[in-house]
This record gives sequence, structure tokens and C-alpha cells, in this order.
Amino acid sequence: MSSQRKRRLVNAVNVAIIALQRAGIVFGPMQLLTVPGRRTGKPRTFAIAVVPVADERYIVQAFPKAAWVLNARAADQVTLTRGRRSTRARLTELPVEARRPVLRRLVEESPPSVGKRYADNGLSPSPTPDDVAASAEHIAVFRVDAI
Repeated sequence: MSSQRKRRLVNAVNVAIIALQRAGIVFGPMQLLTVPGRRTGKPRTFAIAVVPVADERYIVQAFPKAAWVLNARAADQVTLTRGRRSTRARLTELPVEARRPVLRRLVEESPPSVGKRYADNGLSPSPTPDDVAASAEHIAVFRVDAI
């Protein structure tokens, strides 16, 4: 599948997830991340997986050139919504070396599809925990800090 087709599919799935979440239907680790646009300041909402790793919560980039990453870097605060419950949070981007153990553990503790996603999307050469961790410079990782 071409990257453009994959992007269209992901966007369509995100629209569906956003609609379900707004209707109060939740599933898995999915939440809505609402962040001010880095240029316009207008709220932008993205379907995001908030994953627990080592007693912390993280949001991890799964696709190259994800717009939410640039917006999150520019924002002081974000809103995370799960179903009908919203909370304010601060996202702290981890430096590359601190990302490696988080990425390794995430892939080790998750279904094989998680590592495969990083390889399929060109962020890692293979889906193994070591290769995904070694690719940390290409994968943004944000710790979710409650406000």
C-alpha cells in the first residue's frame, strides 16, 4: 500500500474513532488529544493511543510527519478525552536516549502489531524491540504529566 493510501486510511479511521469517543464509546488505549495548532492556535483533535509503560503514561509517534507531534511540541498544555471525560495535561518530550528504553519495553510488552507498525511505516528497519529502540531519533515519545 502506498504511503498516500495508508495516510488516507489512517485519517478515515481517526475520524471514526473521534466520532465514537465523542459519543462516549471508548476502547483500548485510544483517547482524543486536543492541542492548539502551532500556527493558528485553533484546537486540533487527533485520535491517539495513550500507553502505560513502567508506571508512566506515554504518547508515541506511530507515523512519520504526524502533525500532532509538531503541535504538541509547541503547546504548553493539551486536553486528553476518553469518552466523555476530559483532563488537562502537559506533554514532556523525552530526549532520544530516554526514548530507547520506553520504546523497547513498549514493543516487548505489546502485541506484535505494535513493532510491525513502526517497521511498516518506515520508522524502524524491523519490528524487533532492539531495532525500534535503536530508531528512537525518528520516533517522538511524550510523557503525559497531569496538571
